[in-house]
Order: sequence, then C-alpha cells, then structure tokens
Amino acid sequence: MSPSQIIVLATPVFLVLIAIELAIGWRRQRNTYRLADAVSSISLGMLSQTSAVFTRLLRIGIYTAVFEHVALWRGDAFWLSAPGWLLALVFYDLCYYWLHRMGHESAVLWAAHAVHHQSQDYNLSTALRQTSSGALLGWVFYVPMALAGVPPLVFAVVALIDLLYQFWVHTEQVGRLGWFDRWFCSPSNHRVHHAVNDAYLDKNYGGILIVWDRMFGTFKDEDAQEKCVYGTRGLLNSWDPLWANAQVYAGLAHDSWHARNWADKLRVWLKPPGWRPADVSERFPKPSFSMAQMLRYHPPMSRAVQGFAVLQFAALLTGVAAFLWQADSTPLADNALWFAVLLVAQWALGAVMQGRIGMLQALMLQSGALATATSALGFTQWHWLFKPLTMVIALILVAISAYSISARGRFESKSLYLMGAALAGSLAGDVFLMLDGFFIPGLVSFLVAHLFYVALFKRGQRWFPHRGALAATLGIGVAMYAFLWTGGLPAALRAPVAAYVLVIALMAAQAIGRATVLRDAPALWVALGAGFFMVSDSLLATHRFVVPLPLSSVWVLATYYAAQGLIVTGWLRGLASAPTHTALRTGAAEGTSGTPTSVEMGAPHGAPGTLARS
Repeated sequence: MSPSQIIVLATPVFLVLIAIELAIGWRRQRNTYRLADAVSSISLGMLSQTSAVFTRLLRIGIYTAVFEHVALWRGDAFWLSAPGWLLALVFYDLCYYWLHRMGHESAVLWAAHAVHHQSQDYNLSTALRQTSSGALLGWVFYVPMALAGVPPLVFAVVALIDLLYQFWVHTEQVGRLGWFDRWFCSPSNHRVHHAVNDAYLDKNYGGILIVWDRMFGTFKDEDAQEKCVYGTRGLLNSWDPLWANAQVYAGLAHDSWHARNWADKLRVWLKPPGWRPADVSERFPKPSFSMAQMLRYHPPMSRAVQGFAVLQFAALLTGVAAFLWQADSTPLADNALWFAVLLVAQWALGAVMQGRIGMLQALMLQSGALATATSALGFTQWHWLFKPLTMVIALILVAISAYSISARGRFESKSLYLMGAALAGSLAGDVFLMLDGFFIPGLVSFLVAHLFYVALFKRGQRWFPHRGALAATLGIGVAMYAFLWTGGLPAALRAPVAAYVLVIALMAAQAIGRATVLRDAPALWVALGAGFFMVSDSLLATHRFVVPLPLSSVWVLATYYAAQGLIVTGWLRGLASAPTHTALRTGAAEGTSGTPTSVEMGAPHGAPGTLARS
C-alpha cells in the first residue's frame, strides 16, 4: 500500500476527530472553528498531498540513492528489529527537529513552512494545513539517516508515524498534561509553537519528543497568563491556496530583485525571516509588527455561499481521495491533468469564500477544467457533458448578473444581447465541433460569435482606437494564415479560414484598443481574453492543418476557456462599476465629440471563442 493510499484511509479518521473536537468546543462554548478557515486549511492539506505525488520522488529518490551508494554502514537486519525501528523513529524525530527549527531561522525554508502557520485558528484542521514546497529542500535534513544506513522502507514508515502523531497536538480543547508535557510534544507545547507572541516566538520545534527543545535551548512553557495568538506576523488575509504557498516566496523574490548589493540578493533567502537589506527597507518600508494588527481575517459569507462551500468541499475530498488512491499506478501526464483540475477547483472555492468571484463563475471554471481534462484523457461522454455545460453556465451567469445590475439602474440591454449572442454562438460552435462532419457549421458559429464580440467591444468606443494594436493583430493574422497556407490548408477551407482569421484579429484589436482608452483592470482582462482567443485558434489550426501537437486538446481548450472566462469576468466587472443608465446615455453622447467615456461593453472599467475545439 502506498503512502498516498494510507493518507486516504486515514482521512475519515481525521474528519471524525475534527467533528468530535467541534462538538466538544460547542458544548464547552469554546468553539475554535470557522467554516472558511477550516476549509482553507484542509484544502491546503489536500494540495500538499496531491502535489507530493510529483515531489515524492525527490525526497524518497534522493534518500534511496544516498542509501544505496553512500551509506556508511549497512545493517538492515538491525533496523528491521524492534530496537532498530524505535531508534529510527527517534533519529527521524531529531532530524525533523532541525528541519523544523531551520524552517523558522532561514527565510527560504520559512517560505515553505509558513503555510502551516498562516491559520489564525488553532484546531485539528490546522494540523492538515501543510506546505506543497517543503520537499524541495527538506530532504537535505534526512541525509544523515541515509548515511547511517536506515533502509528507505524504515525511513518512509517512521516519517509517516511522526507526521500522524503531530495531528492530535493541534487543539485548544486539551489542557496541560503534567509529566507528558515534559517529555513529548503535547497540545500545550505546540500551542506555544504556533503563537506569534514575543514570549512564544520560535519555540518548541519537536515533532514527537519535546526533549530536543529542552536540550538545545528552544523550549518555552505555556503561560496561563498569556493567551496564545495564532497566525504569522506577515498576515496572509486570503483563502487562496496558491497565494498561501507563494506569499513568502514572492516577498523574498521582491526584496532580492530590488537589493542593490549582490551579496544581499543572496542573504535575503538565507537570513532569518524578516531580515531585509537596508536599501530595500528604505525604498519599500513595512510597518513594524504589532499585536494590535493581528485582526482576524473573516470576510462575510452568505448562507448560500456557506452551503456552496460545504458541497464543494465534499466534492473536493472525494476527488482528491480518488486521485491519491490511483496516483502511483497512473501515468505522470494523466496525474498532471487531474491535479490541474483539482487545483482549479480549490482555487475557485477559495475565491468564492473570499468574495472574489461568484458561485457560477467558480462552476464555469471548474466545468471548463473538466471539459479540458476529459477531452485529453479520452473520456468522451463526460467531455460531451462538460464542454457545452461550461458555456451554458456562462450564459446563466451573464443573464443573472445583468438582471441584478438592472435592478440598480445600471443596465443597457443591447450590451446584454450582444454578450448573450456571442456566448450562444460559442456554445453552438462547441456542439457542432464535437460532431463528425460539422466543421463548417462550427466554424461559422464561432465566426458569428466573434462578430458579436467585436460589436460588444465597440460599445461606447470608436472603431479600433489604437492603430498599433490593429496593425499588430492583423500582422499576426497574416503571418498565421501564411503559415497555414504553406503548411497544407485545404483549398476548400482557404476562404472561410481567411475570413475567420480576419475577424478574430479585428476582435483582438478592438479589445486591446478599448483597454488603452479605458485603462482599467476589467478592460485589460477583456483584452487578455481576446489575446487568448488568438492563441487558442492558432494552436488549433496548427494541430489540425500543419502538424499534430502533443496534448493539443489541453492547450487549445485551456486557452479557449481562459479567453471566455476573462471576457465574461471583465464584462461583468465593468458593467457593475459603470455609471447609471442615464449617465451612460449622456456619456455616450459626449464621447462622440471628445475623449471616449467608459460606456458599456457593458462599459467597462473592467474583465475574459474559435476554430475547431473538439
């Protein structure tokens, strides 16, 4: 049985214990759970385990190589005896202590370990909150075990034991345990470790044994007079699993890039967390830490969003369990595709809980990811479901959002009709291109969809306001068409494809020109979406008419759904931030003789179709 399968079998036990802790907390009126935080923490644990499918080879592979070729002593019989297993567990715990300690004393190691500390709650779900990048450097600290001849099997088992032990110490429902606290890592000892209080900072690193901290001077007893405050001093303030893993790395990269001294560029990564070169601190000052700034991150969630989060969380758990159960017997490319689907789903759930996107936007993203994966993996019937479903969700999203916005007097029906027609054309194209012999109807459907997008992007603007963008997109279109012509484009398709290339180049030119006028984020998203359309169609045409591309459906569909998502999101954001309908009409009139105003696309200030996508 693989380590991933063991984690799958252990997961129900974790969830039952979490439920018990939650019930005890409610009964004692000391609940330590919040839905979004718990979902975020467990989601990061899922991401840690799914990403480990790709990084486990680094940790176990390097360990095995060192063991096989450099071990100073080989005594497998001893290590497989009862005393050997016990010594190996203690040995591992000592190595873990130093990894854990250096994770707090070296910035690059803290960048990985910080994920585990970001939660401002302290409960059993926090135990599951783990890094996805720790294996990149963490293996170094276990090399002594390989040199001592501890067999890889023994190493893997004691590592799992050490990890599982640490689950139960993440709770506030268990108090002091007397003599146990003096020898072992306990809830009391580990609460201190997670606290940001000055008195508690960087203490109690032990995994199973706390005696290492007593031996090496890093032990601190929990003080009943000073309540632990949890989190990190650089607050995350996000439910985004990608940002949770990247936050500290991004800060280090920023400081390293801007440091003038070359030695400082390296020191940023090696010095203790928080160290910054003097010149960087001067140019990019940060406020000093204060306990008063430790406000709990808690964006509001409606009951509908809470229900959505629970259902999505259950679906994610099921998907991750299925992925982990078969990961060791599945080709790497297939694992990568399913991992990407799960990652999209996790990001979307975090974004919904944070209020960055709506529930329908999340479903559109997730359906697009599933359509892409099922196409690449040959699950035809599922692909026939998710591909049209994605655009159906987009149409529903646009209709509901437009209705909501109209209730606030910010509605322009013509823009809605144009967006709906563009999405409906894309939906028709998707359906036609899934059927044999319907390439031309599919091409025409997407051609019409792009014409509607051109008209939509024209709303409130003059035609092609940025001549450079027009020249660039037309130039790219001509080059692409020449490439297809010389690569074997059938004579019967030369005229239709030429018209298609022209229209999509004009669509991109109109979107980019509009963004140069409005100069806001939603308009930029729309322009990026148009650019992704050009990429998607170029990849598709190359694959269909010139040379087969590896994993073509992945690249074609991923860029296609990125295009649709960016355009829909940008349009909705721009519509929501537009002036009232009366102001729009006035602004449109004024814009004819002066600088164009942000009149609809829905007038955006604001956000994201195609040849043959089967």
